[in-house]
Amino acid sequence: MSHTTLIELVKRYSPSGQEGEAVDYLVQRMAALGYARAYADEAGNAIGVMGEGPRQIVLLGHIDTVPGEIPVRVEEDILHGRGSVDAKGPLAAFVDAVAALGPVEGWQFVVIGAVDEERHSTGARYIAASGAYRPEYAIIGEPNRWERIALGYKGSAWAEATITRPQAHTASGQQTAAEAAVELWTAIRALADRYNADKPRAFDQLLPTLRGIASGEDGFSQWARLRIGCRLPVEVTPDEWYARLRQLSTADISPLGHPIPAWRGERNTPLVRAFTGAIRAVGGKPGFVRKTGTADANILAPVWGCPAVVYGPGDSALDHTPQEHLSLTEYRRAVTVLVYVLRRLTRD
Repeated sequence: MSHTTLIELVKRYSPSGQEGEAVDYLVQRMAALGYARAYADEAGNAIGVMGEGPRQIVLLGHIDTVPGEIPVRVEEDILHGRGSVDAKGPLAAFVDAVAALGPVEGWQFVVIGAVDEERHSTGARYIAASGAYRPEYAIIGEPNRWERIALGYKGSAWAEATITRPQAHTASGQQTAAEAAVELWTAIRALADRYNADKPRAFDQLLPTLRGIASGEDGFSQWARLRIGCRLPVEVTPDEWYARLRQLSTADISPLGHPIPAWRGERNTPLVRAFTGAIRAVGGKPGFVRKTGTADANILAPVWGCPAVVYGPGDSALDHTPQEHLSLTEYRRAVTVLVYVLRRLTRD
C-alpha cells in the first residue's frame, strides 16, 4: 500500500488559515486517484466525490493543524510531521480507502478535508449550513488508534466574566473587583465539584478552566476580568452553563466564540457493527471511547441525524505536541478497516 497521500499531505504545512497549498494538493490527489469529482468549495474545504448513486456516505476529516512546523521525515516505520496524527492521518486514510474500494453502484462516497477545525470549525459550519449533504452514515476523522471508535465528544463554552466596583480607599474594607473575581472562580470550581461528585467519568463531568485574568482601575472605578472555559457533558448545554455562571455572581457574563454542545453517538448501529467487524477481521480488539475534547462531529452529527462515529489512526496523546508522529503500519491497518467498513455498509 502506498503512503503517498499521507506523506505528501503532511509535507504541506497548513496551520488554520493557511490551508490553501494542502487543499490544492489533496484535490489534485483525489482526481489522480480516480474520484469522479474533486474541487475546493466556497469555504475552502477539499471535496472528493466517488460514485454517483443516490445513497451517500460522508467521510470528513480536517486538513488544518495547530501552528508549529515539524520537519517531515520517515524513520523506519514512523512518519514525523505536524498533522501526521491530528488529523491528516485520518483524512488521508479516508482518501486512500475510498480510492481502494472505488465506485459502488447505488452509492456516493464524499470525502471532505475541512478547514479551520483547530480554531472556529469554519469548514464544518459551512458544510452544516449548506444542506448539500444527506448522508446515511458519517465518519469523522480524528486520531483514536486504529482499533478504537469514538462515540462521544464533550461540548465547549467560553465566556468572559467582567466585574466592576466603585473606587474605594484601600483602608475601607470594601471588596475589590479583583477579590470578587477570585471569589467567582472559587464558586465556579465549587459548582463543578458538586456536579461531578457522583460522576466518576470525565466525559460526564463539568471541566472548567481559567485561561486568563486581568484587572485595572481609574479614579472612579475598578474592574477585573476572567476568561473562563468549560468542557461540558451531554446533560449541560452551553446556554445552561452560562445561566449557571450568571447565578453565581453579578458579573457581566459574555459568551465568546462558538459554543458547542456535547455529542454522544449511538452504539447499536450498522455503522458501529461494521467497524467492530472490520477491526476484528484485521486482527484487532475493538474498543470504544468518549473524549473530553470537541470535534467536528459535535457540529455535523446532530445536523445530519444519521449514525456517526469518529475514527482514525494515531495516538491522540501526541496531538499538538513537538513529538507528533504516526506509525505507517497503523495507517495501513486503518485504511484496511475503512475499506472493509465501506464494503459492508454498501453491501447490506
